[in-house]
Amino acid sequence: MSHTYLMPSASPANFSHRSTSLADERRAFHSQLLKSGILSVDSHGVASNADKGNRQSLQWAAFIATCLSATAGTDKLVGQSAGNRFEAVCADFLNNTFPRLCAVRPGDWDIYQVRGRQSGVSQFEQYAHLADLDAMTKETPLLRTVLGNGYVVAPDVIVARRPVPDAEFNTPAVFVDNSVATHAPLRAAVQDLPLLHAVVSCKWTLRSDRAQNARTEALNLTRNRKGRVPHMAVITGEPTPSRIASLALGTGDIDCVYHFALYELQAAIQESGHDDSRELLDIMIEGKRLKDISDLPLDLAV
Repeated sequence: MSHTYLMPSASPANFSHRSTSLADERRAFHSQLLKSGILSVDSHGVASNADKGNRQSLQWAAFIATCLSATAGTDKLVGQSAGNRFEAVCADFLNNTFPRLCAVRPGDWDIYQVRGRQSGVSQFEQYAHLADLDAMTKETPLLRTVLGNGYVVAPDVIVARRPVPDAEFNTPAVFVDNSVATHAPLRAAVQDLPLLHAVVSCKWTLRSDRAQNARTEALNLTRNRKGRVPHMAVITGEPTPSRIASLALGTGDIDCVYHFALYELQAAIQESGHDDSRELLDIMIEGKRLKDISDLPLDLAV
């Protein structure tokens, strides 16, 4: 069976000559957030990820922005601009870090921001059957009323692995042939669709019910797969622990929430002396529900 795989709009970076450390890449990530205007501070000292109606949010966001060398006087991005740019910068960070772990997690990887929401996840091996299901529901309205469209998922950032040619399996000695492993999706000789390794939802702030879409999408990905479950992570710039907890705590629908500047957020809350928020933050960290952005590439290698 032949398949059509929609290639990402931008090719992954060339990693062969990169020598920067993970700490350097984290600093570059923050620098890009500043340059792109995602993280900014206006003339009144209000950071772009702060809630103007929440005094503590204003204080913590301003502290983080200062730690990251943000300068005042830049207007906040409007509409969906911040969200789209945040997705792109997160994808760049993963492109610059995760493939460099080839010694512990080898593979031919594609990492990119999903720009066309119509493509969804049906272009990947575990979810290819959803394309046929979608076609059937469009042809039969009654079927759509029964099934709905809960199976349609369009992630923000994708990490996918291309299937492996038999030549790689058979180096230095023959390991597979056409008599065995005839249904293993990792073999390019069996099927040519990429394998969905991870989906990353990027939420610059967590101030509406839309932030819970990440949990709903994760549940749909789990229920509708044929094969292994991909990693499911959320990256956020939200400075308020109680709002982070609304997504991080719970039954574990997502793997983990990753904060864009967790160390700086910890320092901000420690400085403010707000014990309840510090305790909640510690609970999420110690409970392995909240980590720093720098943890994500290594977690994807598991």
